[in-house]
Amino acid sequence: MNADLIMLEEKLTQLISLCQLLRAENLELRQELVRCQDDSKQLKENMELASQRLQALIERLPEGTL
Repeated sequence: MNADLIMLEEKLTQLISLCQLLRAENLELRQELVRCQDDSKQLKENMELASQRLQALIERLPEGTL
């Protein structure tokens, strides 16, 4: 009986440690996701700006150049 309680306590300790590890990993992943979303937003904005600049350049080209 005492051995069973000790084994149960060890398994609970392992489970608690695993939960703490997974929570920390989850937090890191959430933070990384936010950074990636911010990067993606910035890249989209940069692409839109580049597209607008290219369009402005194309409109300034003389007729028949393209």
